[in-house]
Amino acid sequence: MKEVFLYSHGGSENHGCEALVRTTSRIIGSQVKRVFSLYPEQDIKYNIDEIIDIENDRNNSTPLPKRLLASAQIRLLGNNGYSEYLNMAHQLKGGDIAVSIGGDNYCYKGFEQYCFKNRVFNNAGIKTVLWGCSIEPDMINETLEEDLKRYSYITARESITYEAIKDINPNTYLFPDPAFTLEKSEVALPAELEGKKLVGINLSPLVIGCGKDGVVMKNYENLVGYILKNTDYSIALIPHVVWKSNDDRVAMKPLLEKFDETGRIFMIDDCSCREIKGYISRCDLFIGARTHATIAAYSTCVPTLVAGYSVKSRGIAKDLFGTQENYVLSVQDMKSDGDLTEKFIWLSDNRQKIKEHLENIMPSYIERAYEAGAQFGRIFGK
Repeated sequence: MKEVFLYSHGGSENHGCEALVRTTSRIIGSQVKRVFSLYPEQDIKYNIDEIIDIENDRNNSTPLPKRLLASAQIRLLGNNGYSEYLNMAHQLKGGDIAVSIGGDNYCYKGFEQYCFKNRVFNNAGIKTVLWGCSIEPDMINETLEEDLKRYSYITARESITYEAIKDINPNTYLFPDPAFTLEKSEVALPAELEGKKLVGINLSPLVIGCGKDGVVMKNYENLVGYILKNTDYSIALIPHVVWKSNDDRVAMKPLLEKFDETGRIFMIDDCSCREIKGYISRCDLFIGARTHATIAAYSTCVPTLVAGYSVKSRGIAKDLFGTQENYVLSVQDMKSDGDLTEKFIWLSDNRQKIKEHLENIMPSYIERAYEAGAQFGRIFGK
């Protein structure tokens, strides 16, 4: 019997990755037996092993020098001679189906490593799926086109990507990001925030790095200062990625330290993606940098402003609201220290209208995410 397995999973300390494993395995169904992870210990930490078997993405029996060389060869050359580097290549068989769940892997430089994996699988008779993806249209070159053609099924999670790739691979479909279907956990707010009007804020090191001359951090500082001085909102800082090398808590700690004495700003502790969604759902407004943090907000009908840097945030907002204007502020376009505050004021002034719009469209939007699983079954004979 053919097996469906998930790969391109970076570990559950990125809670967007955790959400994708949880929701994809449910949407596709019982054929999904295991996930190949870069960091299995992270997945065990957040109990992913309770719903799916976890395998190590890398072949740790390969000597370290060879692994490092292989990694460099894959990234720089797409070299096909190092398939032993992939633990998956030793365990799978022709007819299996490999589902790549790293939705934004093709948004960044270095996507060649994913082309390499796709080629290895196809050469072994394994069918591949690119699941819930976003792709920067201006990054599409001959190499990427050839890679996209190899996939047996592609789901684009927003229409900008869909329009860019639908003619490259006719088996491309438009469905919402699977994480829109994630169930939330009911959580209790810290006692200091219970019963208060609340703005949730998420900031990432990645977004800070995309801006120039510290403008992103200055915008967030000015926003928090404005909220505390001019409104009766309290603020919950909500981390969504806690990788050691890319930790939202590190990015937001200066905000907590600068405004801590007001007694109206608090950092939410790290927890599972379902609990994070529970906290975000308790907010009246949300300002987010991480895509899956904003998806948690949208899907619980919380009016949201995205500090975006790529096609994924623009495309999702366009599909939800018909426009990205006022809903996404590109950090690359931040010029003055008050740009984020200006957008927040618009969001706050239009909060009720936005909330009602999300409440009207979200049930059917979430239902469409499940249709990706039905289409999977039609293509692969589930």
